[in-house]
Amino acid sequence: MSTAIKTGLITGIIALAEGIAVGRSFAMFKNYHIDGNKEMIAIGTMNIFGSLTSCYLTTGPFSRSAVNYNAGCKTAASNIVMSIAVMLTLLFLTPLFHYTPLVVLSAIIVSAMLGLIDYQAAIHLWKIDKFDFLVCFSAYIGVVFGSVEIGLVLAVAISVLRVLLFIARPRTFVLGNIPNSSAYRNVEHYPNAHHVPGILILEIDAPIYFANASYLRERITRWINEEEEKIKGAGSTSLQYVIVDMTAVANIDTSGISMLEEFKKTVDRKGLQLVLVNPGSEVTKKLNKSKFLDEIGHKWVYVTVEEAVGVCSSFMLHTQKANPMKDESEG
Repeated sequence: MSTAIKTGLITGIIALAEGIAVGRSFAMFKNYHIDGNKEMIAIGTMNIFGSLTSCYLTTGPFSRSAVNYNAGCKTAASNIVMSIAVMLTLLFLTPLFHYTPLVVLSAIIVSAMLGLIDYQAAIHLWKIDKFDFLVCFSAYIGVVFGSVEIGLVLAVAISVLRVLLFIARPRTFVLGNIPNSSAYRNVEHYPNAHHVPGILILEIDAPIYFANASYLRERITRWINEEEEKIKGAGSTSLQYVIVDMTAVANIDTSGISMLEEFKKTVDRKGLQLVLVNPGSEVTKKLNKSKFLDEIGHKWVYVTVEEAVGVCSSFMLHTQKANPMKDESEG
């Protein structure tokens, strides 16, 4: 029983994946839309009724679909004609095909498949995104030298690996102010964006999970150290505030919250003030429940970077004005 369930699950998943993948491939050629949900319902219903009559597992095989496509078939009625032809062949023409070499049948399939290879699309992928080309090429190699199932597994595995890499190594940016505007953008993309004296503005462009929490802490700490060294070398206003733009942080887990707590301690040891900008509703709920917002103070959470910079600049200006008065009173 367990073997039957295991086999059924594996073959069902492969059949669905193959059928939907083949459907989308041909949809690109004919420029029409494929609904994955409807495809799954159709394949599932077809196999339920087929199982009542001892049919083989039914899906949308790539080779037969390619032959059908190259034969000029336009509608689903072609399947009815094909099924009748197969039935008549099995009943009356089987002896005639008994001695037909398999290489002849293979040649029919190969000739149909060659027309489906889009070299220009592969070149386009190579020019735009090398990783996408790797996924495409891996699927191609898997199908050619293995089977459709192997090709699908390779493509899905590499795609999942890519997602994990993006999650584990999220992008972080240093933001600067665009001259004559209130916009703050990545200083690497906008060379004319200038740093705000005494303030380091960082942006996290991904959810914060256990997989990337350590990396983010190390990366942000490195940004702070580099900024402090740069300020010492230039002899400008010392770093006093670290603003973290969390607009793109859609979610955070307990490891991410622990990372923020450790980062807060690091910032405190350096005598800096941590400021958060626009954490999402889900992130804010979790930060509230963990009491992290109470630790940094709700007054240090702002909606926009512009607002946060304005408040921090006002505090620095007030401090600079207060210190000379204090020195004079002491003198």
